[in-house]
Amino acid sequence: MKKNPWLYTPTLYLAEGFPYVIINTVSVLLYGALGYANEQITFWTGWLYLPWVLKMFWSPLLDAHSTKRTWLIGAQTAMSAIFLLIAAVICWHAFAHAHATQNLTFFTLSLFGFLLGAFVSATLDIATDGYYLLALSLREQGYFVGIRTFFYRVAMILGSGILVSMVGFLEKEGVFSPYSWVAFFGVMAIFFALCAVYHNAFLPFPAEDKPVEHTQGQAWKESFQEYFSQKNILYILLFILLYRFGEGLLEKIVPLFLTKPIEEGAMGISMQSYGLIKGTYGIGAIILGNLLGGWLLGKFGFKKCIWPFALALVLPNIFYVYLAAAKPGLAMVGLLITLENFGYGLAMMALTVFIMYISQGQYKTSHYAISTGIMALGMMIPSMLSGKLQAWLGYQNFFWTAFGISLITFAIVPLAFKIKTLDETEAKFNQNKHAVEDAQ
Repeated sequence: MKKNPWLYTPTLYLAEGFPYVIINTVSVLLYGALGYANEQITFWTGWLYLPWVLKMFWSPLLDAHSTKRTWLIGAQTAMSAIFLLIAAVICWHAFAHAHATQNLTFFTLSLFGFLLGAFVSATLDIATDGYYLLALSLREQGYFVGIRTFFYRVAMILGSGILVSMVGFLEKEGVFSPYSWVAFFGVMAIFFALCAVYHNAFLPFPAEDKPVEHTQGQAWKESFQEYFSQKNILYILLFILLYRFGEGLLEKIVPLFLTKPIEEGAMGISMQSYGLIKGTYGIGAIILGNLLGGWLLGKFGFKKCIWPFALALVLPNIFYVYLAAAKPGLAMVGLLITLENFGYGLAMMALTVFIMYISQGQYKTSHYAISTGIMALGMMIPSMLSGKLQAWLGYQNFFWTAFGISLITFAIVPLAFKIKTLDETEAKFNQNKHAVEDAQ
């Protein structure tokens, strides 16, 4: 008996969203709070994108061995153990080095924990996205694309918003800073343990969720051959790689800019206020952006939406130039971040649909992983350079530079109009949707 996708799709993407934001954003906040320099933080945490870049190379192994259901439950279990390990490392640091904020051993051990978590998280992404493509019909995939993105974004905002605000609240109540972070990672360890138990009980067993009947080498070779032999593959690669390139420069610097001391040219916002802004105004804006974006894409199609969505992604980057120059109050900061998140919510729906449309055929799981790996590379390179660039230019000039570089998005949007695969796949989606509507 087929189970209702509402039973598991929201929780699957809630679980998929948490590790990414914790490993790539919350780690930055943690090291910033402990006094590490922006250059050190951005360079080393930039390497944490690497598993998402490389996941395309082991995604065929998931196609060739076991089921996506087994892989994702195993990855959620492993993620619980890793967050518990990170909590233990922070606890050790707090206990043994209460006044040593620049402890190299702690930095190395915790970074290793985040890197291990990144590999598990990338595997969870492959398995979850693959399971989604196998467990849901083509019509259901179209219906739930906005819903899954919504819950993924909810996880990201909860992880970098509400739970970070909890850290700030504990610190305000007198809890020594590292111990408040222990609580954060302890909560996440419990959450993933519960997710693994829940999904083991409620996930259906799709008939298509089985190993591909090829040898491991054949699976790897054929999946890459199919992907890179697509029509207009160069345009596809450039679009995925560069669509968010400007955001890659901002992703790790913005949390540091908002939370580091005013004396360093930053905003000096408390961790509690940062979390509340991201977890209240931000979540409402991203929800609205995702839902509106999904509706607009369904009604008008990808190519009619991509230009306004690209504008919504790029133009709000100028807000950070104003924040660095004017240092306004929390109300203005909250408003501008809300507007930026709304634009991001719209823009990411377009990229999600783009990747879904070009991930078809027998190796759709591997193709999705290859696409998201290329996207991660487009984030990894600029993020690793961002700290050095910011230290050299200062915050205001850095944000001007980042805004200028983000204009590259407008240069690659026209490439999408030359990709025939998008037209073909979108036509299939529309035919399926109309057939279902006629039947009803």
